[in-house]
Amino acid sequence: MASKTRISRRTFTAGMGAAGVVAGTAPFNIISAQGAPLKVGVLLPRSGAQAGIGQDCQRGVDITAGILKDLKLPTLQIMNGDTETNVEVARARAERLINEGAQLLVGAFDSGQSTAIAQVAEQKGIPYVINIAAAPPITEQGYKFVFRNFPTAPTILANAFENQIEIFKVTGNAPKTAVFMHVNDTFGSAMQKGFTGTMAKFADTPYKVLETIAYDGTARDLSVEVAKAKATNAEALVMVSRLNDAILITRELVKQRWSPKCVLSMGPGWYEDQYLKTLGKLGDGPMSFVPWYDPNKKLSKALEAALAKSHPGINMNTNHVYTFEALLVAADAYKRAGSADPKALADAIRATNIKDNVSPGPGIQFDAKGQNAALRNSAIQNRGGKLVTIAPKSASNAAAEHPMKPYDKR
Repeated sequence: MASKTRISRRTFTAGMGAAGVVAGTAPFNIISAQGAPLKVGVLLPRSGAQAGIGQDCQRGVDITAGILKDLKLPTLQIMNGDTETNVEVARARAERLINEGAQLLVGAFDSGQSTAIAQVAEQKGIPYVINIAAAPPITEQGYKFVFRNFPTAPTILANAFENQIEIFKVTGNAPKTAVFMHVNDTFGSAMQKGFTGTMAKFADTPYKVLETIAYDGTARDLSVEVAKAKATNAEALVMVSRLNDAILITRELVKQRWSPKCVLSMGPGWYEDQYLKTLGKLGDGPMSFVPWYDPNKKLSKALEAALAKSHPGINMNTNHVYTFEALLVAADAYKRAGSADPKALADAIRATNIKDNVSPGPGIQFDAKGQNAALRNSAIQNRGGKLVTIAPKSASNAAAEHPMKPYDKR
């Protein structure tokens, strides 16, 4: 259920608050100059099938206030809403948060839920900054109040092939065949539709896809699907997953004694902390081609330090980065607009030009459709319970380990 909560700076620093903060007075009286903190409704799947990921996105919210203060940006009053991993609930929670006074919305990780929220935001005339959602149609509707600082599925796919080709050339050990498995939700289906067409544009892709297998992301048993994939005898397993199914599939790979030369993930799941902690050494090796962060950027180091202080032992990932950047966009726009008027905020977001950011690429700007089209993605690899960036070279901090060590030799 949505709620409005204030947390003291002491509570925030201890990492004990999950609802959001108004952490005292902002520097140089930014808050008093604008009258009050901006009320931001943050919609995330904090329960349901995507609860683990939604709760991880919340960590990005937890660590935002201190960084905004250091950047001399306004403080935000966070109003939480749980979408319960349900499109209709997401729609209802968005309406409720707006009725309770939210002046800007952020969320919601999932493309289906984000689509529903976008419809509400546009109807109500309230700015909505998407943190994570890749389905292209969201920013193809001519909306005036919807903005996305996250790459679309075609961009994720194109960058994935670029980074794969770079890695295979460096390692000199490219797979010749692959099987493509994907979750059948909104995101997975969008990725599947774009996969073949995008792959055709990259003549240097070394492998041929032998079979495509769709599966239910809420299934508790994926043994049949993995057996079908194994039967292809493919050298590479290309995945579009969520967290729970990534764990299930890995366990089936071990159980069925199938060790592909590489696991290439084009989505969440395989790099999540819960995946790494649950599987231990069996979680090492997969490469994920995802929206990430540039570990060499100054603000990336600040965000990483804030996460380590607030949530020790948690690896920084996509969920934290893009949730933080959505709130960064909101605070930056509020400062420039000097008002919480919805149209003034939307106009300010449209004029965003943030160079000091975390995600790879030149910074945060939005095109006429409300999309940040300049974003670039990275290739990361699970390594000893940690995550290292292996491509592109300009935004990396490690070399790829390929092929993957067989499961029965760990």
